[in-house]
Amino acid sequence: MPRRARLIHYWDDRAAGYEQKTATMERRLLADSRRWVCQRATGATLELAVGTGLNLPHYPDDVQVIGVDWSPEMVRVAARRASRSARPVALARADAAALPFADDRFDTVLCTFSLCCVPDERAALTEAVRVLRPGGSLLLADHIVASHPVVRAVQHVAEMVSIPLQGEHYTRRPLHTVRRLGLETVDTQRLTYGAIERVHARKPARH
Repeated sequence: MPRRARLIHYWDDRAAGYEQKTATMERRLLADSRRWVCQRATGATLELAVGTGLNLPHYPDDVQVIGVDWSPEMVRVAARRASRSARPVALARADAAALPFADDRFDTVLCTFSLCCVPDERAALTEAVRVLRPGGSLLLADHIVASHPVVRAVQHVAEMVSIPLQGEHYTRRPLHTVRRLGLETVDTQRLTYGAIERVHARKPARH
């Protein structure tokens, strides 16, 4: 089975039980970063790798959300959560590295705890910038290479298993790519021994 298809199959298999398995980590380490990111979204917002839709409750009421994921089972679970929300949410299957949207389409593009599992991080971020309007916000939260040397060493060991198994990287840092793509950093925070980073960047306005 090709690698891309194998990874999609991996996440399809885990969609139904994903939230139960990650509940403790979500509560202790991730939920606050989801709120930090989502509350900064404005206008037409695209969420990349929407997963099971854990971000959906955290958006402001006036935000229009389109969520995409390459796993059809993840999209199905997210759709069930969206159906219980008062906010209309559009969901679709799509690859973050090849988005089916026009240039300059969104006021906000957002991704949380998923770029670590995207095979080509730069391709996904390049697409995010392409569909983002000039002056629009790119909002990210992810686990990254830690600033603490012991945690960083553990991450490198973990990658020996996690990358072949599920394509999950622990030693990336998307902020570097965001800056190389020409975006301006509005705000950034590192937490948990530097292993989690929140990023608010802005696409330069045209002059």
